[in-house]
Amino acid sequence: MYAHLPQPSVNFTVPLQAHERGYAFEAFLRRCFDMAGPTAREPFRNTGEQIDGSFLLGEETYLLEAKWHSQPTGVADLHVFHGKLDQKAAWARGLFVSYNGFTTEGLAAFGSGKRLICMDGRDIYDALDRQIPLKAVLERKVRRAAETGRPFIPARELFDQHGGSR
Repeated sequence: MYAHLPQPSVNFTVPLQAHERGYAFEAFLRRCFDMAGPTAREPFRNTGEQIDGSFLLGEETYLLEAKWHSQPTGVADLHVFHGKLDQKAAWARGLFVSYNGFTTEGLAAFGSGKRLICMDGRDIYDALDRQIPLKAVLERKVRRAAETGRPFIPARELFDQHGGSR
């Protein structure tokens, strides 16, 4: 059933060092984007910063931040990534993927109406498990963020059990 999905280049069941785990997660996400339609770009460096990649969704350019920490992501990492976006073209947007999710306090402190959307590991699992194209998940997240101002809406709130609209 999942033969068409990208296979990780490392065994995620074996404990990995933080950087190795992060790079493997970035590579996995890039392959997911490539298969789902948004053309992904490799990680790149600008003076003083690392960007984990970028992709096109529709006509919009998104910068990618991917984290796989042992704890949910808090407000500090969200502000750092949003600061990177603020230094880019006004039309640049961002996707922050945190494998272990986001703290409720961090999302509340980060606020609403930002130029980024958030995705967690559960969103990726739900999309793969329910065979919902990643592009569809991202498009729904973008639309709901535009409608509500909230950067993170869980995928399970955007789709019914069969992958249809909610």
